[in-house]
Amino acid sequence: MASSNPTVLQVVPQLPGSHDGVGDYALNLAKALSARYGLRTMFVVAQETEVTSIEEFPIVSGLGRLARLGQKYDHLILHYANYGYQARGVPFQLRDFARQLRRQLRGRWVTMFHELYAFGPPWKSAFWLRPLQVKIARDIIDVSDSCFVSSHVIENEIHAYDSYKPVHLRPVMSNFGEPRLVNFGERSLTHWIICGGTTLISRSLRSFAAAQQMIPKVYFPERLEIIGGRQDSGIRDLIQALSRVRPGISCRHYPEVTVERASEILSDCSFAWIDYFGKGKAWPGMIFKSGSFAACCAHGVVPVLSHEETGLAVDGDAFPAEYFVSRRAAQFPKQEQISDTRTKIYAWYHRHASAERTAQAYAEVLA
Repeated sequence: MASSNPTVLQVVPQLPGSHDGVGDYALNLAKALSARYGLRTMFVVAQETEVTSIEEFPIVSGLGRLARLGQKYDHLILHYANYGYQARGVPFQLRDFARQLRRQLRGRWVTMFHELYAFGPPWKSAFWLRPLQVKIARDIIDVSDSCFVSSHVIENEIHAYDSYKPVHLRPVMSNFGEPRLVNFGERSLTHWIICGGTTLISRSLRSFAAAQQMIPKVYFPERLEIIGGRQDSGIRDLIQALSRVRPGISCRHYPEVTVERASEILSDCSFAWIDYFGKGKAWPGMIFKSGSFAACCAHGVVPVLSHEETGLAVDGDAFPAEYFVSRRAAQFPKQEQISDTRTKIYAWYHRHASAERTAQAYAEVLA
């Protein structure tokens, strides 16, 4: 590497550690790179902030300020989410910043594409702005030495543009901790969870009200934990509506929960309900982008999806629990398979998506 204690710039749209999926991913990555490989992170936050550090990591606020410093840096990891940097998904300023900073970089430029560009019907702005979104994303691909993605859909889009660009597929890691677990057989089969941000929780609560009718009696939820999101009247209304329909379900919401408390709750649950796509198209493998899916896997919780999906795999290693409740059908594990299924989910996550495995993949690319 370029120095004994190389510095990695991590460019993020918003302040890390503020219950933002992209920022939380970057912060967890920074911790793992520091602890395991001695790679120091400095965060470059596009959104203006007065915060100058988070934990042990310094923060530079604003893309223009960093460019004016005129320093040489070892490596850079750009966390690309086009709508994170510009409200309509066309971050020209970020593209110009990338071209300028690339000349000041001593080492490697890695881009993690959390998003690439949007799809939408003609009455949505994404439809009309898509050509610009595609052009900017391809400009970012051009300045990158290699790319990370969390789904085959984005990987295929990148290779359709540049078939030689190195692309590394890693499902996102858990933002709710990664406890060391051994015994997966001592959990109530009727203890469920919904977790994520406010929008995902709201969507999942709505669909869960209908999906619960197809849950086998042996697994029917007696307790439903809801972790994450904000204090929200809409979520409270949905919980009350569910309680009226199914008064036997005990629901509790933990908004803006700490990582430690979230991990404690997850470690006691058997199943999770995830409605990742809502009424939109269910893109194959895109569930690997979900931090909620990752949190479940990191705690040996069986994710039950609101859409049917088969063939989930990373590097040919099949995900061991493709369970769902759709409009037409439902699929659950047999009762005698539950403990083994949880164990396999947990092991699969640590092979492909844990902070340790993710940091190793980035460190190998930056070496």
